[in-house]
Amino acid sequence: MALDKKYLQEEIREQYLIDDNNRPWIVGFSGGKDSTMLLQLVWATVGEIQPIFRKRQIYVVCNDTLVENPKIAQFIRGVLENIQNEAAKQGMPITVHETAPKLEESFWVNLIGKGYPAPNNTFRWCTERLKINPTTEFIKSKISEIGEVVILLGTRSAESANRAKSIKKHEVKGERLRKHILPNAYVFAVIKDVETDEVWQYLLHNKPGWGGDNRPLVTLYRNANGGDCPLVIDDTTPSCGNSRFGCWVCTVVQRDKSMEALIDNGEEWMEPLSDFRDMLQENRNKRENRETKRRGSYIEDEETWGPYTEDHRAYMLKTLLEAQKEVQQTEPNLVLVNSQELVGIQVTWHRDSLFRFSVADIYNEVYGTDLKAADFEVQDVFEKETLKEVFTDETDFKLINELLEVQKSRYIMVNNYGLQHDLENYIERHTKTNLQNVH
Repeated sequence: MALDKKYLQEEIREQYLIDDNNRPWIVGFSGGKDSTMLLQLVWATVGEIQPIFRKRQIYVVCNDTLVENPKIAQFIRGVLENIQNEAAKQGMPITVHETAPKLEESFWVNLIGKGYPAPNNTFRWCTERLKINPTTEFIKSKISEIGEVVILLGTRSAESANRAKSIKKHEVKGERLRKHILPNAYVFAVIKDVETDEVWQYLLHNKPGWGGDNRPLVTLYRNANGGDCPLVIDDTTPSCGNSRFGCWVCTVVQRDKSMEALIDNGEEWMEPLSDFRDMLQENRNKRENRETKRRGSYIEDEETWGPYTEDHRAYMLKTLLEAQKEVQQTEPNLVLVNSQELVGIQVTWHRDSLFRFSVADIYNEVYGTDLKAADFEVQDVFEKETLKEVFTDETDFKLINELLEVQKSRYIMVNNYGLQHDLENYIERHTKTNLQNVH
């Protein structure tokens, strides 16, 4: 049975015009085949409506985890730019919005800063922090501003039994919309009954309203031999496993077949990324890389597999920067870990009372630069000089100075919760170390 494009567009048209309150539409766009088909159908339908009746605002929301596969991220960036430009030219009520994790929830601050072990099926801390939270915040902001929203997702029943079950569970019988887990939010799953072959059929025979065609997208899929990663807004949506286009650091899957396929198809510059991902997976469960106490605790227990050790966090940062330096020989504008994240890592190390390694020193070692610690910290020169005058003893000066860094780390991350606990823990560690040195 061939895809009934007219039926889908009529569904979209009626739903767009039916509401009296003009609650906005939020279109989840990942740049993959399903979300591309969804947005094309919406664009084509709304484009046929007279401008005077295009009163409903449409937000195209794309989530950037900051660790997306660089090849895919580059492609999506170009598509989003075309969407924004063409929407303005054509007078479409469409705007593009990118969401990203907060600094403290970013992948590198959690992995290298806090020492969280690389994600796996039993501890998949990444999905909520990198995907669900940023997009949920955007949706909540629109609900707070307007009252209700309708979320359009490219989820399809044909993709998996779990997804089909989830779609059926939330459906409101006799209505197009189903309830979302967020209050005052509804989901409109336009293409939920479309088969995979029909998606490709549509994309190959219909050009996007924002220009060009879908041949680059088809080529990406062919080269990666995988699927896209849907916009994740709740825990019923599948993660980026099973060779989907997703985070290049994903260790939830045993092998990143999509990245391997891209490398085999001419993207050899991505080999350092693949090697780094494999290193994360191989080193995750090595006893020597993990603390024997939980984060923020000083209770040692050989049975406890805590965060990564201070040495291993520094090793991962050095290895990451080396990979970044290598890929920049081919892709000079590619940044794997940005400057804000480097600051976040240094701040988090100080918050955890880890002072043996400096982000500046590691960066200088890899890049041959001469950056100072102050480039990755909030420093107060006057404060330092005053401390030196008051605390002439080097040990006392170091203690007070590092306690101030712990306090500043909380301020920088806009999170004062647990500050007293951090300070008490650091003093306890400092005292314990000094007693050991005396004996």
